[in-house]
Amino acid sequence: MNVFGVDIGGSGIKGAPVDLERGDLAEPRHKVLTPHPATPDAVADGVAEVVEHFGWSGPVGITFPGVVTGSVIRTAANVDKGWIDMDGGKLLGERLGLPVTVLNDADAAGVAEMTFGAGRGRKGTVMLLTFGTGIGSALFVDGRLVPNTEFGHMELHGHEAEKHASTKVKDDEELSWEHWAHRVQKYLQYLEMLFSPELFIIGGGVSRKADRFLPLIEHVRAEMVPAQLQNNAGIVGAAMTTAAR
Repeated sequence: MNVFGVDIGGSGIKGAPVDLERGDLAEPRHKVLTPHPATPDAVADGVAEVVEHFGWSGPVGITFPGVVTGSVIRTAANVDKGWIDMDGGKLLGERLGLPVTVLNDADAAGVAEMTFGAGRGRKGTVMLLTFGTGIGSALFVDGRLVPNTEFGHMELHGHEAEKHASTKVKDDEELSWEHWAHRVQKYLQYLEMLFSPELFIIGGGVSRKADRFLPLIEHVRAEMVPAQLQNNAGIVGAAMTTAAR
């Protein structure tokens, strides 16, 4: 069974049909740049471009980089503030003319990783972190999702964590892998102090280069592994969520 998933990010909007039996993309994904400013109408047009690229006509799962309750957007850290308190499901559904499900982007990635990836079969407390334009988070306790955690906005050294340790910050400040790994280490240690997870799953596009920085992170008790679905996890999780509703 194939269902369509779309992942809205701070830099790109990407999507593809997903094979739910394999937990993988059924076709190569299509990506467009996230518009700037990332207003609701402009982003909706980008989502439509991705979906229409495949001629898709069924339900669509869509991730959003912020808190989503029901289908209403509550926060918008890395996109236009016009999203706040908007019914994103209604807007996107009307733009596509299709039934849609909207959920937090990291939650979607976590659902995919817990079912098909690095968290499969794991009990206890598991935390997925997506490093990109910001830092997304998904928290699972015995396989059950605690939604909309948004731990990237926790204060670390007087700043939001994602302003200190996101991949964007690494690129913007031209940090070496060693320097950036040290920042990520401090962030993981802080999360570990608060939540005592048994497993950190490191996701986002940088997960493809996990061998460049994960071995440099020390003094973290929890197991640390890269996301197996890498940057496709959000697409897969979005499709899984809409199929389950």
